Amino acid sequence: MDLATLRHGLTLTLDHTSLDFLGSKYQGKVRDNYSTADGRRFIVVTDRISAFDRVLGTLPFKGQVLNSLAAFWFQETASLVPNHVLGVPDPNVMECVECEPLKVEMIVRAYLTGVSSTSILTAYRAGAREFCGNKLPDGLEEHGPLPQPILTPTTKAPQGEHDENASRQEILDRKLVTPEHFDAAAEYAMALFAHGQKVCAARGLILVDTKYEFGVTKDGRIVVIDEIHTPDSSRFWFAKSYEERRKKGQSPESFDKEYLRRWLVEQGYRGEGPVPNIPDEVRLEAARRYIEACDTIRGSAFVPNLEAPAERLAKNLKSRV
Repeated sequence: MDLATLRHGLTLTLDHTSLDFLGSKYQGKVRDNYSTADGRRFIVVTDRISAFDRVLGTLPFKGQVLNSLAAFWFQETASLVPNHVLGVPDPNVMECVECEPLKVEMIVRAYLTGVSSTSILTAYRAGAREFCGNKLPDGLEEHGPLPQPILTPTTKAPQGEHDENASRQEILDRKLVTPEHFDAAAEYAMALFAHGQKVCAARGLILVDTKYEFGVTKDGRIVVIDEIHTPDSSRFWFAKSYEERRKKGQSPESFDKEYLRRWLVEQGYRGEGPVPNIPDEVRLEAARRYIEACDTIRGSAFVPNLEAPAERLAKNLKSRV
C-alpha cells in the first residue's frame, strides 16, 4: 500500500462502535461484540491496538486487516477444526454462532522468546526450568527453537487486568474449565499450530507462537473462536534472515505486534502506568507491518475500504437483523 493511502487511513480509524440495533454489546480490548436474541454474535474488529493487556490507541486499517486474515484462516482450517463463523458482512465484521468462551486461552510456543514480564524467555532467564507444566532443558538460547512446540495456557483476565500463565493442573484445580473441554481445546490448538507452521513456512515465514480462544456452542461442541494466526494473536519471523541475525545476536525480523512492544519498552513502558503517546510515524510503521503480514500469508494484496467506517457499518449490518 502506498504511504499516502496509509496516512489517509489515520483519519478513518475505528475506535468504538454504537450498533445497538444488533443486540447487547460486550466490548473487549480490540473487538466489540454484539449478541442477538436468535443465537448469533457480530464481532466488530476495531482499529484499537493492545499490548501488555492494555489498549494503546489505534492503527489505520488494522481492523480490516485482522478481519480479512482471520477469515482466511478460518476457511483454511475449517476441515481441521470446527469454528464459529457464519459470514463476513463487512470488512470489519464477522458474523458468528454465539458461544460460551472458555475461561482459558491456549498459547502454543515453538521458540524461546518474548519481551514481556510473563514471557517464557523472561522466566527462563530467571532460572525457571518448568513453564506452565512443561519441562525445559538447560542450554536453550534466546530466540532459539524449543525441543518441540509446547502448550502454555493462560487464564483470561477481566479487561484491565493481566492474564496469568498456568499449567493444565492449575487450571483444572481452579475449575476454570472441565478436563474434557481443556483436552479437546488443547488437541485442536496443537493441530492448528502445526498446520499454521506449514502454511507460513511455504510463505517464507516462521510461526513462532500464537494464542487460540475456544468456545462451547449451545449443543456442547468445542469450536475455535475470535481469530487465528493474525499479527495480534501470533508472532511471525522472516525465515530468510533468521539464522544470520541470530548468529549476530540480533532480534529476528518480525512484522507482528512485537515492533510496537519493543518501541514501548524503549520508552520504559511494560504495561504499568500511563500509556506513552505513540507518534503517527510509529503507528504507520506498525500498520504497514500488519498489512505486509496479511499480504504475505494470504498471497494476495490487501485492498482497504476507504468509506467512513461508522456509516458503512450501519449500512451493511442493518439488513442482517
